[in-house]
Amino acid sequence: MSTTTAEPAPGTRAPRSAGGIRQSLSDSLVIAQRNLLRMMRIPEVIIFGLIQPIMFVVLFSYVFGGSINLPGAGVDAEAYRSFLMAGIFAQTVTFATAGAGAGIAEDMHKGLIDRFRSLPMARGAVLTGRTLADLVQTALTLVVLAVVALLVGWRAHEGILKALAGFGLLLLLGYAFTWIGALIGLSVRTPEAATSGGLVWLFPLTFISIAFVPAENMPSFLQNVAEWNPFSATVLACRELFGNLPANYPTPDAWPMENPVLASVLWSVVIIALFRTLAVRKYRSAT
Repeated sequence: MSTTTAEPAPGTRAPRSAGGIRQSLSDSLVIAQRNLLRMMRIPEVIIFGLIQPIMFVVLFSYVFGGSINLPGAGVDAEAYRSFLMAGIFAQTVTFATAGAGAGIAEDMHKGLIDRFRSLPMARGAVLTGRTLADLVQTALTLVVLAVVALLVGWRAHEGILKALAGFGLLLLLGYAFTWIGALIGLSVRTPEAATSGGLVWLFPLTFISIAFVPAENMPSFLQNVAEWNPFSATVLACRELFGNLPANYPTPDAWPMENPVLASVLWSVVIIALFRTLAVRKYRSAT
């Protein structure tokens, strides 16, 4: 008794097996292109995404600039403006979490994720492509925000290479947080719930940090939380790379505050590794 193997019809190719680094990268880039085209066709999403961080820059610079006491600088509006900008940059990139979660939740709600899973594509490519597209949008937002910051008087004093390194850390943190958004988007039923779920925990994360005020100005029980906050590590690393710290600014004793650049990279890598694993696992079973 003999068996025969079915051959693909003329002019067609057999489906590819889901696996391999090359296929995973290719599939991820296709999905990223799809999401970028979608963003370009809905420009109001990008426009409204730029308005909020610009408002934060202007409001915090001119409303709170003359009332915050900085160690080593006192109440100095110009010093606070320089101190503030790294916090605004970091807050902006982390708020991309909500957009990532809402986009994935919308695709789930419309059944698009189920269609993607039926295709012979690499596991996780849909999520990787989505997060890469969000990273491009975040980079665009940072460029616009940096221009606004320059207009209100912010400057980077440590040279172009260190400034680029600071923005690189910000993009790495933003990319890490989009994976948290991806997991949230796969875990809720509607885009509205994903938006709320992506923001509700970001406010305490960003405000219980050194983004807007020094840890020394907080109650003692919050100082340790702020100093070990992943958000704080990136903010302090950027301030050092931008040269935006007052000359006599004290360094807290916590390890992340003593080694902010290394701590920022480690936190971001750990977040990516953990939440990408959880998100891909959730993607396999989500309906």
